Amino acid sequence: MTSRRKIHQQRMVRALSNSKIDKEIKDNNDDIKTNFKDELKKRTNIVTEYIKSFMPKEEGYQKTLFEAMNYSLDAGGKRLRPVLVYEFSRVFGKSLDVAPFCAAIEMIHTYSLIHDDLPALDNDDLRRSRPTNHKVFGEAMAILAGDGLLNHAHEIMLNSCLDGDIKKIKAAHAISSGAGIYGMIGGQVVDVESEGKKIDIDKLNFIHNYKTAAMIVGSCLAGAYLGGAGEEDIKKVKDYALSIGLAFQIEDDILDIIGDEKKLGKKIGSDIANEKATYPSLLGMQESVKIARELVEKAKKAILDLDIDGSFLIDLADYIVSRDH
Repeated sequence: MTSRRKIHQQRMVRALSNSKIDKEIKDNNDDIKTNFKDELKKRTNIVTEYIKSFMPKEEGYQKTLFEAMNYSLDAGGKRLRPVLVYEFSRVFGKSLDVAPFCAAIEMIHTYSLIHDDLPALDNDDLRRSRPTNHKVFGEAMAILAGDGLLNHAHEIMLNSCLDGDIKKIKAAHAISSGAGIYGMIGGQVVDVESEGKKIDIDKLNFIHNYKTAAMIVGSCLAGAYLGGAGEEDIKKVKDYALSIGLAFQIEDDILDIIGDEKKLGKKIGSDIANEKATYPSLLGMQESVKIARELVEKAKKAILDLDIDGSFLIDLADYIVSRDH
């Protein structure tokens, strides 16, 4: 990083940070219900076991590929997306095996992180408190590990769909759509092309809704389809997912400025260093916090309009804008 760029980054951090907001976010995090944290941990452990059951054995001529895939897949993380698949299938009845879809969505998410970290994109050295994949296995193997995870995810889902169950097919389609050119990849393209440029809030919303929220929408819809949700319920599930998806990315924007690197497991300030537009850089910190909380309230209303036990999903919405990592 050039000295001029570093000075610019430091000035931006000082300008966008606010000690009152820092304290407010910390207080909200402290107030998260202990019971919710226990329930989240329980679900995280369940989906982690699902994921491990589909991880490739590290053997054969392509052993290095499997090691690279498992290195990032087994690095921990929030497991938010598979938890959403699991929870929505549960509240709507959980009549089908969700394990393949929980594993697939996390594999797709992990592949996107491996590729995001590459020098051609975000050029990050640290992810989840560990060296990024390309720092351990080299750029070529990191690219192949991402490719491997993406394709393995679809193999897993398609194998589950071979019985012809329409619920499974819809779930697989929701996840694939969220990850594709009209979802996450589409958002990433606009994000890359917007670096170092001034963009308006409409384009930033496009980036956030496609790059981040689309995969969260895919997770929620997949779980709802697997649980047997009707079309009217699906609309409300999508409202919830879009709201928490955008709120999640706004919170990420905020944490990239005022977060704790040890808790985040990665360096902060990367958005500013890469000259990326964010909610705080366009609208300021206070307005960003306000919008994120409004989105959470909208998400909670969508759950309350459903005839389900949505208490965990409501608490999860609060957690998204109260987390410290």
